[in-house]
Amino acid sequence: MSIFGRRFIIRLSKMSFVKIMAATPAPRWMVLLADLAIVALSCILTFTLNNHIQGDGPLYSLFFKSIIIVLVYLLFSVVFKSFQYIVRLSVIEDIYRIVLLVISSFIFLTIFALAFEIFGGQRYYSIWNLFIIGVFSFSLMMCMRLVVKYLYALINGATVVRKPVIVLGSAINSFVLASALKNEVDGQFDPVALLSLADKKIDTTVNGIPIVKFTPNSISEIFERYKCNTLLFLSTQIELMRSDFADVFLKNNIKLIMLNQVEEFDAESGLMPNLSTHVRDIKIEDLLGRETIKNNNPLIEQLIREQVVLITGAAGSIGSEIVRQVALFNAKEVILVDQAETPMHELQLELEEHFPDMKVKLFIGDITNYSRMDNIFKQHRPRYVFHAAAYKHVPMMENNPSEAIYTNVFGTKNIADLSVKYDVDKFVMISTDKAVNPTNVMGASKRIAEIYVQSLFFHQKKTRDGQCTRFITTRFGNVLGSNGSVIPRFRQQIEEGGPVTVTHRDIIRYFMTIPEACQLVLEAGCMGRGGEIYIFDMGKPIKIYDLASRMISLAGLIPNKDIQIIETGLRPGEKLYEELLNDKELTLATTHQKIMIAKVRTYEYNEIQSHLINLELMLKCDNLHDIVAEMKCIVPEYISQNSKWQDIDAELKIEK
Repeated sequence: MSIFGRRFIIRLSKMSFVKIMAATPAPRWMVLLADLAIVALSCILTFTLNNHIQGDGPLYSLFFKSIIIVLVYLLFSVVFKSFQYIVRLSVIEDIYRIVLLVISSFIFLTIFALAFEIFGGQRYYSIWNLFIIGVFSFSLMMCMRLVVKYLYALINGATVVRKPVIVLGSAINSFVLASALKNEVDGQFDPVALLSLADKKIDTTVNGIPIVKFTPNSISEIFERYKCNTLLFLSTQIELMRSDFADVFLKNNIKLIMLNQVEEFDAESGLMPNLSTHVRDIKIEDLLGRETIKNNNPLIEQLIREQVVLITGAAGSIGSEIVRQVALFNAKEVILVDQAETPMHELQLELEEHFPDMKVKLFIGDITNYSRMDNIFKQHRPRYVFHAAAYKHVPMMENNPSEAIYTNVFGTKNIADLSVKYDVDKFVMISTDKAVNPTNVMGASKRIAEIYVQSLFFHQKKTRDGQCTRFITTRFGNVLGSNGSVIPRFRQQIEEGGPVTVTHRDIIRYFMTIPEACQLVLEAGCMGRGGEIYIFDMGKPIKIYDLASRMISLAGLIPNKDIQIIETGLRPGEKLYEELLNDKELTLATTHQKIMIAKVRTYEYNEIQSHLINLELMLKCDNLHDIVAEMKCIVPEYISQNSKWQDIDAELKIEK
């Protein structure tokens, strides 16, 4: 284009009415009228040319013939919705529908012409003329769309400075995304290439966008060639990125961004969203997540519908998600218990906004306060209890074992005993993988809680006639993004410029998303008959050092160059490898492929009761040494690591 032409386009683009027209797609009726005008013009050109050569009849006759043709094209335009697509985003689907329109109209008019000739005794249309009209119509419709796209791209491109990106994939969805971003008003991104994952070699361009073949060794060269450092992909491609595939780009310092909602640029919606607002940076949670769990929702709803459900620790990461999921199953009433005032207030506001019709009662209270909990149970008589209240931070509990026992053991005992007293049907306890072969106070306290509720169930079975409260335990590992977990901590350290601290280079952990964990809790609670300890398929363990490296790379920085990763040493009670099962435990399959039953050692109720009486006496004396020693007697596999309580292991060994 000449300098004069480009200046004209720039001046034109600055006019407010042009910006308005560019930002808003033309009404569908306007596109339809333009297409019908093209059909009418095609008729005029064809009949005029034919009349000049052969003399095809008077003008009024040609007028009526043209009207019939336009009406037929109108009919098939409505049938195939050829006018529904946003012109500036028109691509293969648009061409396909115009082809269907023209061919169907031609066939219909040909049949009409032949029928008229057979039954009317004269020829009304020349089939050749109908063919020429179809060719003219198709050509002019496509030209109209191409001109609109070209002018729009010129106006838009003259006013916006965009970030170059390479779009992953060469399939239709990736191509439509690239075309939409290229033609977007005030867009932020300029798709400079499509990165093909196909095996065959590709050397072509689509809509002016080159397609390049992906090979791991050529990534750096490809992105340098196009002066780009960003890969954009669709949310539907996240499963591919969750494999080691993402690391290929991260190791080459390529930034990853994702379009969150593919349906946002569905042309049939008739809307023109700003796609750039739906593009976001990839978070580590995206790469660590797994495919959506398919729950037996009808069975869960049957369990919870029109029932009173009580949830302890309701304001915590797990508890609040259980609240949200229970809210979807039409419970009669949901009773929420937590001692954290501000988080409970925030949860209340969220529930009022998203579940205004749900009957909710919120109670600020400590589960160690038996009389307070007793009043709540007496007043509301819950049928199902989800017990998520607990202290969970390993180093904190290592220094405060009495509080771990008060809350994790005796708090659980209070809720369990009250569940029996008020004839709760099911009690589902949230436990942890740290209860397996515990090396710290927190894990041991959760194991004691497991032992108590399991022994209480079997004690009921022996001593009570009829139905008894069914106690079910669920174990899982770390959840992504929970309060105080490693990922928010790493994110904060990266934002502050580092360093990122890991306790040990070889430490590994299992991770699960909060919704996934809570869905499995509900499923296990639904299938449990009492006395089971359920464990969840946590997937592959993740090296925390690698997790830190990936998070730094996702932030567009280079690990140990832009931000250092420093080892600080294992914390008190921390171990390198978490386990979901004791070595002596076995598992049984269930109807859900991600849920298994752990076959664990069971305890006699009277035995665990005597231990708890001892613990209670020690708590009154605040004798921390004896408290931990008693915990080790209850849970013989509890061996302290990197902790001040290791001396007790040596003492107990000598006594034995």
